[in-house]
Amino acid sequence: MTDPVSRRTLLAAGASAALGTAAAGVVGVPSARADRGRPFPEPIKVPEAIGRGGAVASVDPYASEVGIRVLRWGGNAVDAAIAMAATLGVTEPFSAGIGGGGFFVYHQAKKRQTWTINGRETAPQSYTEDQFTDGDGNALDFDAVVNSGQSIGVPGTLATWAVAARKFGTRRLADLLLPAELIARKGFVVDQNYHDHTASNAERFAQFPETAKVFLPGGEVPAVGAAMRNPDLADTYRLLRRRGINEFYRGKIGRALIKEARQPTTVAGVEVLPGELTLKDLGRYQAPVQQPTRSKFRYFDVYGMSVPSSGGIAVGAILNLLDAYIEISGRTLADLSELEYLHQFSEASATAFADRNRYVGDIADVPVKELLSKGFAHERSQLFDPVKAQPRPIPFGFPDGDYEDPPGTGDGQAEPYEGRSTTHLNAVDRWGNVVAYTLTIEQTGGSGITVPGHGFLLNNELTDFNFVPVTPGVPDPNLPGPGKRPRSSMSPTIVFEDERPVLTAGTPGGATIITSVAQIIAGHLGRDLALVDAIAAPRLSSRNGTEEADLGLADSATGAALTDLGHKLSSTTWIGNASGISLEPKLMTAAAETVRGGGGAADVVDPRGSGD
Repeated sequence: MTDPVSRRTLLAAGASAALGTAAAGVVGVPSARADRGRPFPEPIKVPEAIGRGGAVASVDPYASEVGIRVLRWGGNAVDAAIAMAATLGVTEPFSAGIGGGGFFVYHQAKKRQTWTINGRETAPQSYTEDQFTDGDGNALDFDAVVNSGQSIGVPGTLATWAVAARKFGTRRLADLLLPAELIARKGFVVDQNYHDHTASNAERFAQFPETAKVFLPGGEVPAVGAAMRNPDLADTYRLLRRRGINEFYRGKIGRALIKEARQPTTVAGVEVLPGELTLKDLGRYQAPVQQPTRSKFRYFDVYGMSVPSSGGIAVGAILNLLDAYIEISGRTLADLSELEYLHQFSEASATAFADRNRYVGDIADVPVKELLSKGFAHERSQLFDPVKAQPRPIPFGFPDGDYEDPPGTGDGQAEPYEGRSTTHLNAVDRWGNVVAYTLTIEQTGGSGITVPGHGFLLNNELTDFNFVPVTPGVPDPNLPGPGKRPRSSMSPTIVFEDERPVLTAGTPGGATIITSVAQIIAGHLGRDLALVDAIAAPRLSSRNGTEEADLGLADSATGAALTDLGHKLSSTTWIGNASGISLEPKLMTAAAETVRGGGGAADVVDPRGSGD
């Protein structure tokens, strides 16, 4: 599906070849060779853009600028998404990159089909259920595992890009990596978000000499406005463009990765747990194409990511429960007060998490169909009280297909830990193809370990496994195992009306991803909020325990009223950093955060459409 454009044409200085982001102007500079002393200037962040011809939305203005240029020069949504993701590996390296993994949801307009790519990391073949215990059944220290080779899974990001480009794109992967290579080499401008993420990890990064060299230049946290360059990563991207991803999974990069993961290099006096990844683990990795989950919300069809992600299942379950509550009350979400709506949303979320924690993991026979059935939602909704919060933790249910009798319940389970540093992007092209893509290296800065000479951080995704069973005596689907992928909450989502895509959305945030994406969908398509307003609204993340609330919600009058209903709220600054695109027959609205993370970056190919 590749255009017949020669590499020489593409890489020629000043070329405006098929990619549209060639050496002549990734972000608006006149030449790749000109003005080497200055970084690419930071594009302006715009939280909402309305128009036609294609749209992108992400957390980062560089990534969105690259994506919109790919679309303007004829690339499709998949091409734009890959180029954006590669750029995020440079400008958002503590959240994503080729050392991590993610989930890619793609809708092809011409065939009216939707696919997903499972790029989740895998555990070494040597791992067993008691991998993260001390031999007596006690969990190892969490932070000790995070900052070690034990936490590193086989990265799936490059395999995801290769599958997406080959099956669904129109450009070579080599061409799509070029913008990111140029930005890594020439540099970008450090913003407050990048500075803060570096500062919060500086002590940890300083324990690993290679990480300090790359991300603490001169031993200091880069200042806001400073130029940040990563020549090692630029060289890595160039090597991948020249030799392909086998250089990562079977070649030079892979050998360096395995060596560092098995015996991380630390400063004197610091010792960390060695890893167990092997070249065989790396070489056998695959990013399979899977069918999406599918559920109903009102008259919309909601497509998401299936196992090993719990995102599509849990988002769908929350929306199913909201529909079931509407049947009970006879009132739509738009008819509810803010208090009534948030109470219902909280109860639905906590109930969905009770079932997600019990049943979802990278195991055979996850009851996906039943967990997303209207019958199961109806049974679980019978526990709902419109004027009182259910005690937490809510017990899990039994998605067994028998929903005529009163609902039975199992044990109430505590929420397992899941890291929150992730990123999400969206792309829609002129032909109506849509991508929602969430990618990660797990917590901010991943394992803290950088592959020497290659400029990218390695993930700590394997700490997304439960170290010990959540509830003794109850089967736990998310224990480690050989080649197993840890459960995830990443929830890239595309919503349809009469087979036409109307919304794509996603966010970082660990387990809060599920509640944020569900709240955005419910706000936009259930409460009739503009997408940018649905994204900007204060969030309530109820995951079957104490409920997090951001942007002052916990301390507001609504928060006090929720407390009176029995909800236990905890105040936090931000939950997630979301973005999305809504689609009308002739217009697209790209939207991102207005406040969280310093705001996001939305753009459209042709902004004239809003007034035409």
